[in-house]
Amino acid sequence: MRLLPEWAPQEAIILAWPDQKTDWQPWLQDVRQVYLTIIATLNRANTGVILLIREQEISAFNLLSQDFTQPINRVLLVRADYNDTWVRDYGFLTCHSSGGMQPVEFNFNGWGNKFDANKDNQINQQVLSDLCRLPLQSFDIVAEGGAVEINDAGVLLSTEFCLSNPERNGDMTMSQYRGVFKVALGAKSVNIFQQGHLEGDDTDGHIDTLVRFTPDDGLVVQSAFNAPQDSHYQGLAALVAECKVALPEHQIFELPLPHVVNAQGERLPASYANYLINNKQILCPIYQQPEDDLAMDVMAKAYPGHTIVPINCLPLVQQFGSLHCISMQVPVSTLTFEISKKLATGVSEL
Repeated sequence: MRLLPEWAPQEAIILAWPDQKTDWQPWLQDVRQVYLTIIATLNRANTGVILLIREQEISAFNLLSQDFTQPINRVLLVRADYNDTWVRDYGFLTCHSSGGMQPVEFNFNGWGNKFDANKDNQINQQVLSDLCRLPLQSFDIVAEGGAVEINDAGVLLSTEFCLSNPERNGDMTMSQYRGVFKVALGAKSVNIFQQGHLEGDDTDGHIDTLVRFTPDDGLVVQSAFNAPQDSHYQGLAALVAECKVALPEHQIFELPLPHVVNAQGERLPASYANYLINNKQILCPIYQQPEDDLAMDVMAKAYPGHTIVPINCLPLVQQFGSLHCISMQVPVSTLTFEISKKLATGVSEL
């Protein structure tokens, strides 16, 4: 088996609808508008959306989507109960295998028992596995989708700060993690970075906030080159240097760092690297900051041949995450024929 990179052709993106029972409640109206914008953007690229949603919220979604200014026409509403909407970290990963597209899951415990995640940890087995052609394969360690990044050559990236949290897997060593990633995800080599972390990041430095691959041997790195006075400057500069040593054949594209705080004055982990690659388009988070335009220019250079779509994620980062964190891609030929057909028939319910 080999974990597919994010630029592999996709038939769907999994999202979980924000509602009153989630931590989005104080910003619910704004966050829902962000979700609708993301859904419409995905639909324009002929990508369906599997939307986890509580039954009592279905009518609310239908009303909002009908009043929305952009067309929403490829959505499958799937009834589910969940703790929160960070699907990247509890939704199944997809590996290519000799038998087809293999859904794979790890355990999820709320980023090292920081938050209750009991419902999230059951989503794959109780809900999502029924949508797939092949049976779900489970590995009994704690790991999140946002903690791994891979390219076509099977080079997998992660971070030591995240993996070494004893609340995930006790005293599991980096060597043991490398072994698991090679067996479970088909990684040919594993680079575990020691540098880089964003203030306010509950994930302990997920790689999807820091370093991302491009299809043509590039690395997009969340740097702070634009803000030498920033508290992140030295750590992120060290991360860039670490990337150059680990992957010297890769061209590096450094993203500027915005300075975003909430109403309480807390620094928020606003990362431009938390973007979603989707069928030749890049959904890029922006935060209504002066650095937004520069970040989009960098992304256009890093992903030639892709359409760069900025998405206002200032509402999302209020809960200390962003666009990639709320989404999980499903490669073509993963879903059953019946589910694929439903995804192509407007807004429907399972």
